[in-house]
Amino acid sequence: MSVLTASNLGKTFTMHLRGGIALPVIKNASFTLAAGECAVLHGPSGVGKSSILKMLYGNYAATSGQILVRHGGQTVDLASASPRTILDIRRDTIGYVSQFLRVVPRVSARDIVAEPLVERGMDRRQAFARAGELLSKLNLPERLWDLPPATFSGGEQQRVNIARGFITSHPIVLLDEPTASLDAANRAVVTQMIREKKQAGAALLGIFHDAGVRDEIADTVIDVGGFAPDRKAA
Repeated sequence: MSVLTASNLGKTFTMHLRGGIALPVIKNASFTLAAGECAVLHGPSGVGKSSILKMLYGNYAATSGQILVRHGGQTVDLASASPRTILDIRRDTIGYVSQFLRVVPRVSARDIVAEPLVERGMDRRQAFARAGELLSKLNLPERLWDLPPATFSGGEQQRVNIARGFITSHPIVLLDEPTASLDAANRAVVTQMIREKKQAGAALLGIFHDAGVRDEIADTVIDVGGFAPDRKAA
């Protein structure tokens, strides 16, 4: 069953400091995402893969097209949804794992991971226990759990990021290079976590520059190069 459909999706950036030059990035992107499927956006750097993810999450406003999402028992066009509806979709329907951990200083790693569950009303002790399970699974030493991750290595921060993104049961999960900073052992852990999400019925859409990871987890490969406009003609 399709849970997300992008139809004729387009994105153009306007360079206001360069005389209003229009820079088209994505044109007529169309694809569907099904429950229990992991699809991968593929193409060279700069072709617009992250821009697509950001439009699907509502960080970028789409210039044209539709993003139809199954949310709360109905179909919602995220491309034209109100800010409040977008926030509701993020809370209940679409999760996101970015490349970078952005957190409030002095907040512990365990608090950061548990926060999405606490916000949904789970008892704090239960949320902390679940956070600990994921951090342990991702091989983050327990001595670091109650420390703020600002001083962690890139790989350690990314594992905190992944744990936070995977702790909820969002039916759709967007993954922006989640394995980029990880060693082989932890890449294997993340690929297994993706398989478990699929088996639970989640739909995942991601960017993976590691060809080995991509080949392991991709059910569908979406060639973003086919959505790249001819910028010389723009």
